[in-house]
Amino acid sequence: MGSISAMIEQDVHSVDWQTKVAQKRQQCREAIPAEWQLPSDISKMLVHPLDKNPNRLFDMDIVKKSGILSERELSITENYRVSELLANLASGEFTSVEVTTAFSKRAAIAQQLTSCLTETFFDTALQRAKYVDQSRSEGKLLGPLHGLPVSIKDSFQVAGTEASIGFVSFLGKKSQENSPIVDILLSLGAVLYVKTNIPQTLMTADSDNNIFGRVLNPHNTSLGAGGSSGGEGALLAFRGSPLGVGTDVAGSIRIPALCCGTYGFKPTSSRVPYGGQATPGLAGWKPILACAGPLANDFEALEVLTKAVIDSGPATFDSTAIDVPWRPLDQDEDAKLRIGVLAEDPLYPLHPPVKRALAEVANRLAAEGHQVIQLSAEQGHVADATEVACELFSLETETPRGHILASGEPPVPSVAAGHRPANFGNYQYLPNIEKLDKLQKYAALTVKRQELSEDWRKMWSELKLDAVISPPAQNTAVPHDTYGWPPYTCLLNVLDYPACILPFSKASQQQDPEPLQIQPGQAGPHYDPVAQHGAPCSIQVFTSRMRDEECVKVARLIDRCLR
Repeated sequence: MGSISAMIEQDVHSVDWQTKVAQKRQQCREAIPAEWQLPSDISKMLVHPLDKNPNRLFDMDIVKKSGILSERELSITENYRVSELLANLASGEFTSVEVTTAFSKRAAIAQQLTSCLTETFFDTALQRAKYVDQSRSEGKLLGPLHGLPVSIKDSFQVAGTEASIGFVSFLGKKSQENSPIVDILLSLGAVLYVKTNIPQTLMTADSDNNIFGRVLNPHNTSLGAGGSSGGEGALLAFRGSPLGVGTDVAGSIRIPALCCGTYGFKPTSSRVPYGGQATPGLAGWKPILACAGPLANDFEALEVLTKAVIDSGPATFDSTAIDVPWRPLDQDEDAKLRIGVLAEDPLYPLHPPVKRALAEVANRLAAEGHQVIQLSAEQGHVADATEVACELFSLETETPRGHILASGEPPVPSVAAGHRPANFGNYQYLPNIEKLDKLQKYAALTVKRQELSEDWRKMWSELKLDAVISPPAQNTAVPHDTYGWPPYTCLLNVLDYPACILPFSKASQQQDPEPLQIQPGQAGPHYDPVAQHGAPCSIQVFTSRMRDEECVKVARLIDRCLR
């Protein structure tokens, strides 16, 4: 009898979370104006379910066929870099109202096709756009982002909206105040209009949760958009935003950028304010510092946002921010650099298109006269850093699990899978720490982390490197729930290095025809040349800690070489 009673109680609990989700989803649907809803003939173009079938949304030209955007609005969203939008806003060629309207419409379409959004506040954004237009007409410049729409990840708090970060138990809780970076963006003249989707717990590379659903990749809806800033990646790629802000603790800016074919920049921690976030973990527990940074469709936009935020004096808004201004560097376009190339780690083999793209970039740089220095897997320490990161993240998992249990919702597949590094349980770099208590484990891991930093310090000095290029991941975008552990991005969070993602090339069934099966003792997703055909490829460019300006400078030079 007792077990039957427990089953009934559990079922009531289950209905309760599903009811909350249904109400939230209805609220989200109603926030999109009726005239921005996709017509039924568009739905007939798609093969459902979208996440199981390779709908290539760009090839379908859905935005134009929907008739929701005017020709001018299509042009605003498709034909301008961020610097050009800002110039046209400054000259009066565009108003903030029309630019905000254009991107709001396109974001609404992106949401209906890719589930990339969480909170939308289109009406408030248009009121804000009218205000900034009025300010300009009165000769008042609010800041370097005056009138520009900017999208932000769901974890940033905007007063009066929710920051549920994929937990049903967080629904209904309105943010009481803005995150510091939200106040900074407003002080710079930006217009905020949407928040973007994330994974349950924020700790997987598959942006999927029980509230807002799974983010789909607009290049191919059967592939993942990355995470945890996956909604930003999909929205940017769909050109539903000119500029977005994500966060990164193991690759959460860079993974969506590489999956969706956008640019992304992870600064050194605390240079761009990260305070005031909705967090899935234990408050104050920061074994690896997360950071905030931009995603965009043009390289220059990364610097526009990063420089503007850092120049705003972020330490006056956020006590966790470092009070170091952006350093202007000489732009020597003819400079010849010493660039390291990070080797493939045998535990995390590279997919053929990733390997091809990295080799081609190295060859182009050498052809331009740059010195290209091949680093060994041992020098790179990718597997070693992965061991350290996994154990640091594993020290505190009860809080996120508690948030899931609090509502009765189930974990989504990528969270339930609990992806582990290749040699989990058989570490080669870490000492045996199983018998240590949590404080002793943390201290031992900190020692090993410092050893990694010291080895890299010596390498920068001895090889006199200006920057390193590396694969951003083993893979391009992959089928949903298969991304797994992110060794090539997480390395740079362990080291706290700044890193840029530059889109370059695409996976090709013709050029990369051989499948790759992950072998016993290795980790990562398999490579399927048919399923991943056309997925974007990228490279990662990084420098040492606090050399954010140098990272941007070198990445800009490399990007120009690749274009």
